[in-house]
Order: sequence, then structure tokens, then C-alpha cells
Amino acid sequence: MKPKVIIDTNILFSVLLSKENRYKFILFSKNIEFYTCNFLFVEIFKHKNKIQNISKLNEDEILCQLKTILSKITFIKEELIPKEIFNKAYFLTKDIDEKDTPFVALSIFLNGLLLTGDKKLKNHLKQKGFNNFYELG
Repeated sequence: MKPKVIIDTNILFSVLLSKENRYKFILFSKNIEFYTCNFLFVEIFKHKNKIQNISKLNEDEILCQLKTILSKITFIKEELIPKEIFNKAYFLTKDIDEKDTPFVALSIFLNGLLLTGDKKLKNHLKQKGFNNFYELG
């Protein structure tokens, strides 16, 4: 059975902004099922100009890359996650970054592994007893 890996916003940005990066390589693995929540779209649009400035790509190039990347990920509506799970995820993230709540909630809901490049978040979650992370070798 393939592991279920939940991708957060900073992973998507890393893949999008860097030509060669370890996350991009793993995203195209056929041995992993990738998931994220619809909130990721909000984050993409919110940081659209920053993505374009950093990547030095034009809008069409970014959209083409984004289409390829997003085709590898299954999106789950946050409304499908039970409120108790969302509350648990909020408790875990409220002291560090509430915007990570949907990704942690989805990890719990799917019994999956969170893939994040945010070391502060990861350390904070570990201190709170959340240890379901996908670790790159």
C-alpha cells in the first residue's frame, strides 16, 4: 500500500520556485499518493506576485508548471474533515501558524504523513505529540 503524503504550501512553493529540488523529485514518485486541501489554492493566489518575482518565470510558464504539479496531487475539501479533527489540528497549530491547520487536519483525517519544509512548525508539532511526518531520506 502506498503511503498517503499531505503536502503543505511551502512544499508546493519549493517545487514551483526551484528547478532542482528534492521535493520536486519526490512529487513525481509513483510509490506515493499525494494529497492536499483546497486551502492551498488560496495560498497560491495570495502569493502569486511573489512567486512570479522569485521564479523569474512569466505567468504562462508558472501556470504550466503549476498544472503539471497539481496533476500529481489529490485535493480534499476541508468540509469533509470532521469538526473534531479540525479542532484537534487547530489546537496543535494555533501557537505557531493557524494557516497550517487544514494540512495537519488532513494528515490526521487520512491517517497520512505531513510533508513540510517548515522546521519551526515541525518542531512545534513534535513537542505537542504529533509525529506523522514524511521524512526525506
